This record gives sequence, structure tokens and C-alpha cells, in this order.
Amino acid sequence: MIRPLSCSALLVLFASCSHAPPPSPAAQAAAPARDPVSSFQTVRTVLQSPRCVNCHPTGDAPLQGDDSHVHHQNIQRGEGGLGPKGLSCAACHGKENPPASFGAHQPPGVSEGWRLPEKEMPLVFAGLGSRALCEQLKDPRRNGHKSMPALLEHVEHAPLVLWGWSPGFARKPVPIPHAEFVAAWKAWSDAGGPCPQE
Repeated sequence: MIRPLSCSALLVLFASCSHAPPPSPAAQAAAPARDPVSSFQTVRTVLQSPRCVNCHPTGDAPLQGDDSHVHHQNIQRGEGGLGPKGLSCAACHGKENPPASFGAHQPPGVSEGWRLPEKEMPLVFAGLGSRALCEQLKDPRRNGHKSMPALLEHVEHAPLVLWGWSPGFARKPVPIPHAEFVAAWKAWSDAGGPCPQE
């Protein structure tokens, strides 16, 4: 004689037979996007790290070190982002970081050449709140005449930007991985670059 299955046995049997198919790529792509304002806070964390702030200071003197102290050689921003009287930063900063065997306190280097933003458009990162930094980044009159796509290209590929993640001996790199920074920038920029309230 065949005995009827109990309700609990039927539930176990049903659960073992009902395997939902994995979500399609389209369904995965439709997952909620990262909040663009939260993404901007990731961008701000990167831009206000010493690796970025040191060349984007409030005044005309570049900063140096992980503590962002004023540059020891009393360097001042000149025309075109160069030093005083057109002295190029390349007078001390080479095309690559010196070997670790040279020890600490050696001038770092990068392939595209060291420089500050231009005096007329200093693009300050130091000391700004989220909203002020966000508005400045989006404003072509203050950001080097760059569109949002051009800014993304810059932060994704410019050697001077990438240097922040490989700053050489005895310097802390930017605290957020570059890929995460670029993804956050893209999420913010693709949403039109909304700025935080404060």
C-alpha cells in the first residue's frame, strides 16, 4: 500500500526540484546603480589625499610628503604651472621615481613631467568641502577647460594622475584602488555629476 506524503515531505521534495535559472545578463545589468553622490565621496577621498592635494594646494606653493607640508625649496607657482621665472619642476623631478636604493627624500618623477595647474586656474583640492570641490570639478572655467568625458579620460589615463598609486619609496599611495576610483568617478559623471548638499 502506498502511503500519502506528509505536507513537510512534499515541501522538501518541491524545494529540491525547483531550481530557478540564474539571472540573465540583462537582469544583472538592471541591478540598481551606485548612488552618484556616494560615488562622489569616493572621488573626494582620492582627490583630497596627499598624493593629489600636494599639487593642488590652496596657495601657490606646492606641498610635499604624506603630511602635506610646504615644499622645502620655497618653490612658487609661476606661469603655466611652472616654477618661478619659468623654472621647470623637471630641474629636480625626473621622468620616473628614483630606485628605492637611493633612500627617502628623493624627488619623485613621472613620464609626462611634474607641474602644478596653471596660476589662472589652480584647481584647488585642499580644504574644500564636498559641494565646493564638486562644483569646481565640473566648471570648465576652473578645471582646465575640460568636459566631463575629458575629465574621466584624464583621471583614468594621465601618467601624473596614475603616479598617485605608485609614488615611489617611502610615500603612501592613494588609499583607494585606482579601478575603484575610476568606477566611482564614472558613476558620478554618468549621472550628470550631482553635487552633495554640503
